[in-house]
Amino acid sequence: MAFIYNPLLIFLFGYIFLRITGKKAVSQMHSFDMLYILIIGNVISQPMQKDNVWKALLFTFIVMLLYKLFMWLSLNNKLRWTLFESPTVLIRNGDIDRTGLRKVRLPMDELLAQLRVKGFTDTRNIALCAMEDNGQISVIPKSNFRPVQPGDLKIKVKREFIPIPVIMDGQIIDHNLKYLKLDRDWLLKRVKQKGADVQNVLLATITESGTLHIDTNNPHNEDKGPYSYKPGEDN
Repeated sequence: MAFIYNPLLIFLFGYIFLRITGKKAVSQMHSFDMLYILIIGNVISQPMQKDNVWKALLFTFIVMLLYKLFMWLSLNNKLRWTLFESPTVLIRNGDIDRTGLRKVRLPMDELLAQLRVKGFTDTRNIALCAMEDNGQISVIPKSNFRPVQPGDLKIKVKREFIPIPVIMDGQIIDHNLKYLKLDRDWLLKRVKQKGADVQNVLLATITESGTLHIDTNNPHNEDKGPYSYKPGEDN
């Protein structure tokens, strides 16, 4: 029973400690994910300290099963609100929620820095700002301060087309050529017409109009004007 009891006890207490530490400490990861990585890393490193490889592998397998079990339980909506923290409101209708800031232990200057990173300089322009379970800050601006959308101007826009890469780092991507119903002979001919060599092509894409766009290792613009400035002593 110790083989099951010990990993379960470590997993549960580790999760509780991470929850106490706060969402800011587990930024970009859920508590379960970070806990899983920490335990797995520690357990796997044990054979380097003790000559007990199979025991370490057994503990690793049990921890993996526990991780899978907890993630499966989190799919249940009722259990999810127990296993995962709810978003913490930091700003509501332009007013800063000091209780929320204290809960996530986020200083005011860091909140302002996070808002500036997202392009907001005035808290009064924000309808809702919250820290999510993974430590990331999400911001919803007030309607008067959000970017203008084509629907606001009643403009119909065409569907966005993502250029499809056919060459990356000098390597031809055959499955994308097949998807476009093209072949290597067509591609090599177009690359040669543009005066380039496949080995020197960083990226080649096919646009919506079927045009081949090539970006090579050699920049096209060698102008020494202000628009070609390079930092450092390369000028």
